[in-house]
Amino acid sequence: MTIRTVTLEDLKKRPLEDILQEVLDREEILTVRLPGGQEVKIQPSGKLKPLPVLKGKVPEGWKDAIYE
Repeated sequence: MTIRTVTLEDLKKRPLEDILQEVLDREEILTVRLPGGQEVKIQPSGKLKPLPVLKGKVPEGWKDAIYE
């Protein structure tokens, strides 16, 4: 993953959607340097793994048993 640093001034005139999509497309870490010298990092998160399919069954009337 590449790292790119820009100033807040560089990003002010660009739509947020475009900036975020660019970070995703380039798979990069974007460091935004604020006027006070602080920095904010924007990076894509990893893709979620699919949930496992579990074997088993739910007995009939399970919901009624909870409320008895």
